[in-house]
Amino acid sequence: MRSERVVAVLVGVVVVVGVVVGGAFAFQRELVYLPTGGPLPSAGEVGGRDVVVTTGDGVRLAAWHFPVGSARATVLVAPGNAGNRLTRVPLARALNARGLSVLLVEYRGFGGNPGRPTEAGLALDVRAAREHLLREGVPAERLIYFGESLGSAVVAELAVEHPPAGVVLRSPFTDLASVGARHYPFLPVRWLLLDEFPTERLVARLDVPVTVVYGTADSIVPPEQSRAVATAARGRTAEVAGADHNDRVLLDGAQVVDAVDAMAG
Repeated sequence: MRSERVVAVLVGVVVVVGVVVGGAFAFQRELVYLPTGGPLPSAGEVGGRDVVVTTGDGVRLAAWHFPVGSARATVLVAPGNAGNRLTRVPLARALNARGLSVLLVEYRGFGGNPGRPTEAGLALDVRAAREHLLREGVPAERLIYFGESLGSAVVAELAVEHPPAGVVLRSPFTDLASVGARHYPFLPVRWLLLDEFPTERLVARLDVPVTVVYGTADSIVPPEQSRAVATAARGRTAEVAGADHNDRVLLDGAQVVDAVDAMAG
């Protein structure tokens, strides 16, 4: 009887683990991508221009362009895994004040856009945004890529194929599995993930200036991961003392804006 109870307990544990792991695999993208939908105001209401970019797989994406006359450079902003473009308007305004035009990319599935976000899909989204800027007459050599958290991996992958004048990465992780394992230590994250976002591996292939900005109190992406990305990129770092991942100072704070401004030369 004792052995039967032990077997029954073991079977129960296996079933529970299987359900947890299976559920994590099935719904992993709902855990990774946390979009905020619409409705949103028009870009004109927040000082920009509404634009639509069409991706290589035919998805039409709304985005916001904040141009300035005689811009020193144009910044393509790839956001993190949450929110929408309205959240990034303060950054666009701060960069405009430095004489920099800004395109706020909005991924598929975010901000009222159609589609569901995936690593491959986001890669198509930023390519479409870059092509839009080139068609608008922005010289490729005057483009700066700015990636926020997960967006750091997105622009790093873009930069490998289409090198910009420079890249600024805010709170980058080394790869999605590494940061996921920190928050879900009870799951075999590296075996489960469909999307990799290997930022560290990608930036090692770049031959353009890279600056990494990160907060020393980041509870989402460990600061040591951001420093590892900077090392792999042979880049500079800007450390924001006491800042957590979603603090306002890492959205449009002086050190973030200064890093982009300096990259514009």
